[in-house]
Amino acid sequence: MYSNTISKKLFNTLLIALCAVQVKAQTATGSAAKQKYLSAPLISSIYTADPSAHVFNGKIYIYPSHDINAGIPENDNGDHFAMRDYHILSMDNINSKVTDHGVALDIKDIPWAGRQLWAPDAAYKNGTYYLYFPVKDKQDVFRIGVATSKNPAGPFKAQPNPMAGSFSIDPAVFTDTDGSTYMYFGGIWGGQLQRWATGKYEVNGSKTDLMHDDEPALSCKVVKLKNNMLEFDGKVRNVLIVDSAGKPLKTKDHNRRFFEGSWMHKYHGKYYFTYSTGDTHFLAYAIGNNPWGPFTYKGIFMKPVQGWTTHHSIIEFKGKWYIFYHDTQLSGKTHLRNIKVTTLTHNPDGSIKLIDPLAPGK
Repeated sequence: MYSNTISKKLFNTLLIALCAVQVKAQTATGSAAKQKYLSAPLISSIYTADPSAHVFNGKIYIYPSHDINAGIPENDNGDHFAMRDYHILSMDNINSKVTDHGVALDIKDIPWAGRQLWAPDAAYKNGTYYLYFPVKDKQDVFRIGVATSKNPAGPFKAQPNPMAGSFSIDPAVFTDTDGSTYMYFGGIWGGQLQRWATGKYEVNGSKTDLMHDDEPALSCKVVKLKNNMLEFDGKVRNVLIVDSAGKPLKTKDHNRRFFEGSWMHKYHGKYYFTYSTGDTHFLAYAIGNNPWGPFTYKGIFMKPVQGWTTHHSIIEFKGKWYIFYHDTQLSGKTHLRNIKVTTLTHNPDGSIKLIDPLAPGK
């Protein structure tokens, strides 16, 4: 009798639990089905992320990461982002068909590369197109390489060695109106920037940041490029982001401090340094009077996307401004992403209009 009562109670408990799980699953499914997005994925035949967009020869060329399902467990070091090649995409207009030009560079064709081809960027000068890319070397240290082509869609041929003096991830190359070219780079956590705080790579260094909450946050780096676009021209400097009082943002200020994914654009004579806050999932911006900085923090301009974080680029095309970014609409998985584009608006006072990527849209 006692045993039978226990069995009935256990059965009822399990039944209630099962119903609760089913309701929760149905609710989650229904919620996902109802999710609205500001923009639609630009391409669905492959997974793409970290879109660096440029206007070359009157067309938009996009240089993204190519996400794959490598079967590696997810971790804070980013090992599951195990990309092995780059595909270059192009568009005649913002709303036109996207062309996938196929593999432009494969990791097996980079002599010094070990693993993980992360977010690239591109530039043009003197009749040559340059593809800049971060990849771990044979010692598992991120370096930045460069490959060249006479065609913006590739294929690209990698230089035999990484750029001397390069480290970390996320190269973003900006050519100013006077023809000078600068590279911004760096990312903490899996991007290893914190391991270079002493000037040399610390194998057993922190996996996140320097964990000094009340000290200035780790900085993105900036360096001028030589005219050959293959070498650094001078010393690598820190990109200083300050608050309205001119004080550097602190490590503990996760909603505002730099994490990764920098970009630079110029608008009405001002330099807009934009970046991801990483673990708080915002895109933020700071404004300066020259490419070196300092840059005064102005706010966030994109709310969190679906997925862990986003990575962006900003271009002007036919008199309008656009932001390219990514989320996980197609897969729902943080390492299998899809790129998107939407309008970027500069307000009359120079601020950037806030974008909500999950607002009702396409």
